[in-house]
Amino acid sequence: GSTCSFSAKFMKDVYDSSGIVERGVSWAKAKQQVNFVSQMKSVNRSKLLNIPKLEDANDAGTKAALECSLILTEGDSAKALAVAGLSVVGRDKFGVFPLKGKMLNVRDASSAQILGNAEIKNIISILNLDMRKKYKGEDLADQGLRYGRIIIMADQDHDGSHIKGLLLNMIACFWPELLKKKDFISSFNTPIVKARKKGKGKGRRGEKKFFTIPAYNKWKAGLSPAELKQYAIKYYKGLGTSTADEARQYFNDLETHLVPFSAEDGSDFERLDMAFRSNRAADRKDWLLENAHRAAEQEAAPGKRVKPPSVFPVSSFVDEELVLFSHADNARSIGSAIDGLKPSQRKVLFACLKRNLTSEIKVAQLAGYVSEHAAYHHGEASLQSTITGMAQDYVGSNNIPLLYPSGQFGTRLQGGKDGASARYIFTRLQPVTRLIFPRADDQLLP
Repeated sequence: GSTCSFSAKFMKDVYDSSGIVERGVSWAKAKQQVNFVSQMKSVNRSKLLNIPKLEDANDAGTKAALECSLILTEGDSAKALAVAGLSVVGRDKFGVFPLKGKMLNVRDASSAQILGNAEIKNIISILNLDMRKKYKGEDLADQGLRYGRIIIMADQDHDGSHIKGLLLNMIACFWPELLKKKDFISSFNTPIVKARKKGKGKGRRGEKKFFTIPAYNKWKAGLSPAELKQYAIKYYKGLGTSTADEARQYFNDLETHLVPFSAEDGSDFERLDMAFRSNRAADRKDWLLENAHRAAEQEAAPGKRVKPPSVFPVSSFVDEELVLFSHADNARSIGSAIDGLKPSQRKVLFACLKRNLTSEIKVAQLAGYVSEHAAYHHGEASLQSTITGMAQDYVGSNNIPLLYPSGQFGTRLQGGKDGASARYIFTRLQPVTRLIFPRADDQLLP
């Protein structure tokens, strides 16, 4: 029945001197890591036949495994492009697996989140990666990998850059040695814009390819309006825009389109940590500010077409390509201080003013009109949602809705999510919209 009581001073001395809290946290993390690794063992042994949509290379997992390349595509449409290209390079050395959207950022994810992520488990199974292994040395022949190279085949837009970054981030977190190996991870670059001289037919003659939007803008800025009219411009929203013939062209000249990533020193891994670590928001603000002026200058300055680099250091990828995604993400997520609109909302308003939309039109039809006349490159479902949001007038939605809600556009109860489908509801310009945006200003406002 005795009790043991300690003074506050004694407890403070124990806490300060022994580091008992830090040791307890370290022990818990070590135990979590052991459990994580043991559970991932079963992932490595799972049957590849159970992985849907995998087109496995014939030689994967054999003695010729290291000669095989796994093409990870952004969605099913990009997989169709890759499969069309396999008719050129064959199926013995090339496998294809489509990713479902964006991968998990594993930098701060818990082991439970990673274990519950089907995408990551599938990639580990296909490659036969081992969480316990350090893949040291250049020779991977005896280390059990089913493929010797990963090729990322993502869209050439900003979201495609983000997908590349998330995959590089995963490899850097779990198997940094692989990221240091020459050619282990490559990007499959395809043109995002093609400019074809009118009257030159459908061949490659007179065709200019641009692998980034800034490179296209540089070329365009160097032309007069009359010279620009001589070209037919085609924007390749995603890899699914390319035809089967274009896919065969890409794979016929495969090495030209492949850009290997390299991580040779600590700065490459530090830049990935800065981009994806949740508690480094302040560093990312500095990173965006440092690159904002340079990115603007590159877009505005006239110049020649920029060819993709032969080798892309990871640090350069983060500072030159991934930073463009972050800028674009901010631009489309934060309303402008000038008019309060995001780019997609501004495109809707532009199209409505151009059409002088004073009579009602179905939201689904308006979305098609906006997409046609305002160079909207994303999904029409997203555009329909934007139009619906601009017409909502319940408390907490818009101070001044610019469009009129004719139908059920959602209520305050579910934050607008209970609105009717875009094919059932109609809209038009509110009378007040032309007072806020007078016709005299149309030539002044971009």
